[in-house]
Amino acid sequence: MGRARRARKIAQAAAYGGGMGVAGLGALGALGYGILRGEAMMARRIVGQHFEGAPSDSGTYGAGSGTAVRFLVLGDSTGVGMGAEHPHQTVGATIASGIAAFSGRPVELTNVAVIGAESTGLDEQLERGLAAVPQPDVAVIMVGANDVTHRIDRSIAVRHLEMAVCGLREAGAEVVVGTCPDLGAIQPVPQPLRLLARRWSRDLAAAQTVAVVEAGGRAVSIGDLLSEAFSAEPHVMFSKDRFHPSPAGYARVAAALLPTVSAALDLFGEGSAPTEPNLRRGESVGPLAVAATKAVTQPGTEVAPAEVGGQARGAHGRWAVLLHRIRPTVPDDPTAPDAGTSGTAHALGDLDPAPSDVTDRTDSADHTAGTDERPPGGRAEDPVLH
Repeated sequence: MGRARRARKIAQAAAYGGGMGVAGLGALGALGYGILRGEAMMARRIVGQHFEGAPSDSGTYGAGSGTAVRFLVLGDSTGVGMGAEHPHQTVGATIASGIAAFSGRPVELTNVAVIGAESTGLDEQLERGLAAVPQPDVAVIMVGANDVTHRIDRSIAVRHLEMAVCGLREAGAEVVVGTCPDLGAIQPVPQPLRLLARRWSRDLAAAQTVAVVEAGGRAVSIGDLLSEAFSAEPHVMFSKDRFHPSPAGYARVAAALLPTVSAALDLFGEGSAPTEPNLRRGESVGPLAVAATKAVTQPGTEVAPAEVGGQARGAHGRWAVLLHRIRPTVPDDPTAPDAGTSGTAHALGDLDPAPSDVTDRTDSADHTAGTDERPPGGRAEDPVLH
């Protein structure tokens, strides 16, 4: 079964309350599971120890005039910023600084993410978030890694994510979801565990994308965004536990999310002049499940709702647009302590714009999407299974 079809099935099961099994472990058999258990134990000895907490980044960013932008962050340790050394180094803080710089307005960031959270924990986070900010302007959710490492039923995980997106949309918020990172990119984890982790996390990310867009949100693929950087400079992009990003790594993740957050807030007038897909950059409009499948192999890719001929749906379901947005350099928040020395702006500026010719790196075993689907015209986090 191809990844596009799996994504559709998982999302459908989530919508109707069904189950799709526990991350596919049953197909491995007792022998395969025993091997994975042994390798998971090895990986725990390789990967560093977890941090004790993370900096609190809730607060006001920027000093512009006008009404403050109400910004809500939900999710797991990536949303919290585990591995960051200062509140201004988290993904939420970096995005808030970018919004403030681009809009000329202050940004009120409220972070309700929880270290070790699974998607099932989004219900409680949503309740706390809306109690603190009843009408957020925009929300970012980063979740999924713990659903894979804790072997949560994917359809259950996706259903809770979809409910969170729906709840935020009903509250009037634009919603951007950073989908499950590619856990196969964590190089201290041995094979074949790393290969299986890659497949499971990509399948979950694709299903998350389908559910998020169906619920009216926008999904951005995190994928293996830090993989090459980890190989070249593991001490720069990853923190001392060799699993969570460092401040420079978080800046890279924020750079992938910020253009979509800015578009969602219509900071550059896209509401009146929507961005047209650039075919030279591999952008397109097509069936949602196909776009989701492509996005998981291309970090930084946005998938959002679209229409073809004035219709939101076609013969193969929801239409979606796949975009590789240009990633702008974001200045450090001038109100932050040691502004200009945190490395955030530097790390964002080092990211290349979207390539002019994007190669689809979908695994050949999973790439079965046909051309006929084109449009007419809270536990402690563990980087391994246990």
